[in-house]
Amino acid sequence: MKAVDRELRLRYLTVDEALWRLDQYLNDAFMAGLSSVRIVHGKGTGKLRRAVHESLAKHSLVKSYRLGDYGEGDYGVTLVELSNH
Repeated sequence: MKAVDRELRLRYLTVDEALWRLDQYLNDAFMAGLSSVRIVHGKGTGKLRRAVHESLAKHSLVKSYRLGDYGEGDYGVTLVELSNH
């Protein structure tokens, strides 16, 4: 099994590139047995954050997600809890 980092950095990618990497990463993280991960999408215009959240909302491996709090990356980061099935 390959090692999977607990953080995925998507800043500066197009929405299409980011969503492809996100899906692949979530599958890899789940297979590696991670229970939670951190997605760095940056603050910018919010376009990438919205696309990431739309994807997370319908992804079968995602139990829940939330924006980072103060000190966690604020709204430039999304914290994801993966399902355990």
